[in-house]
Amino acid sequence: MPRVSQDQLEARRQEILAAARACFARYGYEGATVRRLEDATGLSRGAIFHHFRDKDSLFLAVAEDDAVEMAATVAQHGLVQVMRELVQRASDPESAGWLGTQLEVARRLRTDPEFAKRWAAHDEAITKATRQRLERQATAGALRDDIPLGVLTNFLELAYDGMVKRLAMGGSADDFGPVLDLIEETVRRRGHSKTE
Repeated sequence: MPRVSQDQLEARRQEILAAARACFARYGYEGATVRRLEDATGLSRGAIFHHFRDKDSLFLAVAEDDAVEMAATVAQHGLVQVMRELVQRASDPESAGWLGTQLEVARRLRTDPEFAKRWAAHDEAITKATRQRLERQATAGALRDDIPLGVLTNFLELAYDGMVKRLAMGGSADDFGPVLDLIEETVRRRGHSKTE
């Protein structure tokens, strides 16, 4: 039996995550049965669960990957950029799975206390990245200084949550460009370009 390299195992894991993301987005957590996950990945349950203990672990891995990507984007470009990417992805069927994952995370936070406990660290990482980005912008003089950073952080997070909800309800991605521009203008100091 040929030996499988760590790179091959990681590539397979990433393929499973991408296919599972689309499956969870399309059917929701409950509807993404093992059979549907097999169809989506083109692999047997044994092959899928060789990489992930169970369906819950697979979903958590998908959501964690998305949270890491989101926190990195926030740290480098701000939460409004995450919102812009969400809008762009929502209008592209090939990458719309990310929105579905966000919706499933939100639903499970409301309905699954154990999931909520495990998710708290990821949520805090995104909040921390947002706060640190705003602090850097404030230090650079690009951020308005008449509103506390905590309030601006909450404002941006609420705008993000509202956007996810609106997109989930079938809102048109075309409507969000001017809204995102307004959000950016709201948090920056007059006379400065993109801040957050």
